[in-house]
Amino acid sequence: MKTDTITAIATALSDSGIGIIRISGKEAVEIADKVYISKNKKKKLKDVKSHTIHYGYIKDNQGNILDEVLVSVMKAPKSYTGEDIVEVNCHGGILMMNRILETILKSGVRMAEPGEFTKRAFLNGKMDLTKAEAVMDIIHAKNELALKSSVSQLKGSISEKMKALRATIIYEIAFIESALDDPEHISLEGYTERLKEKTEALLMEIDKLLLSADNGKIVKEGINTVIIGKPNVGKSSFLNLLLGEEKAIVTNIAGTTRDILEEHIKLGGIGFNMIDTAGIRSTDDIIEKIGVEKAKNYAEKADLIIYVVDSSVPLDENDKNIMDIIGDKKCIALLNKTDLEVKVTEKELKDSFVIIKTSTKDATGLDEFEETVKKMFFHGDISFDNEVYITNIRHKEMLSNARDALLMVKKSLENNMPEDFYSIDLMSAYASLGMILGEEVSDDLVDEIFSKFCMGK
Repeated sequence: MKTDTITAIATALSDSGIGIIRISGKEAVEIADKVYISKNKKKKLKDVKSHTIHYGYIKDNQGNILDEVLVSVMKAPKSYTGEDIVEVNCHGGILMMNRILETILKSGVRMAEPGEFTKRAFLNGKMDLTKAEAVMDIIHAKNELALKSSVSQLKGSISEKMKALRATIIYEIAFIESALDDPEHISLEGYTERLKEKTEALLMEIDKLLLSADNGKIVKEGINTVIIGKPNVGKSSFLNLLLGEEKAIVTNIAGTTRDILEEHIKLGGIGFNMIDTAGIRSTDDIIEKIGVEKAKNYAEKADLIIYVVDSSVPLDENDKNIMDIIGDKKCIALLNKTDLEVKVTEKELKDSFVIIKTSTKDATGLDEFEETVKKMFFHGDISFDNEVYITNIRHKEMLSNARDALLMVKKSLENNMPEDFYSIDLMSAYASLGMILGEEVSDDLVDEIFSKFCMGK
């Protein structure tokens, strides 16, 4: 582990009211004293108490005053990184922050690598790997649910669950090893039945976590949603209704939308990666044909399809083709234009479709749409108080490995294998769950994870 002193701009590099330059390491306070002058020009940061803030100035290497600042001092081990940290709170602005950063760099520190502050927090035992990854997820959260999930993980929801599972496993490993070492005092009689029950319970817990991974992916990344339908049924109008602005061109001319329009929408805390497609119909127009083919391709990859139907016009062959394209995918059929005379009944659509009556003209059906999506993907309300959602593909992979190891334990029990076979596979499951927390992970994996962080975090 590198223990030299590092620095970086910790806030966004843009014009702002305040900018923060962070310094961390054994020489952080000493370095800061080289560039900081207190208001009375007597106080040194090395003499101040930890977790205090001080008013003064930053000077360059020639002694010229650069800016009026507040400097916070947090001494090891009670800091974010577990090292001495000094944060210079200066006036925001790209030029000012860069000038102060350059001055600090010339005073004997190096530029921090992306994510190096949080990496040091992990390596110094200030947080496990799940919490470190949650920090990155908080920064990149695209919707309210993703933010709540990340905060829940930062508070330790996944960490505590992994520790509980590992505690159960290590107890059984210790019992088996003790019984094998001291058979006179510790009996294994009837133990296989008990271990079978424990293994089944562990598998149920892990299966529940793995099932949450699909929901977790959607929480984190949003629902990939494609709007399809015939031309001029109200697809673009529905997108505009969701956006709350006229983003898509809407006219009475069929075939207005010829290419794909992509938008990220937040509705009721849920993120939608929404794609408005060209109207699907038989056509000789070459450009429109390309748009129709794109619509079909996007529909194949979608998590959710919104099939917009003009309820004032009877269904035709184009609608049949659209329903064939949808197949068994999750679909919400919007019976649009219900403000007009209705000529399409719910019975004419597939039984698997969830049907909502709407009018983009009168802006009706939006609340029902939101509740329907929650039921389809999250079984109603989404709570991060008691539920743990797996949103990280690395966590999912390690849980799958732990599950495979426990299935081997189960198989060994069924085949009446010797007890040391149970112990080996239990240890494998224990190690896989430990990798989620950051135990027994390689330096290369740690470097890869933190390289995805932004600079200064």
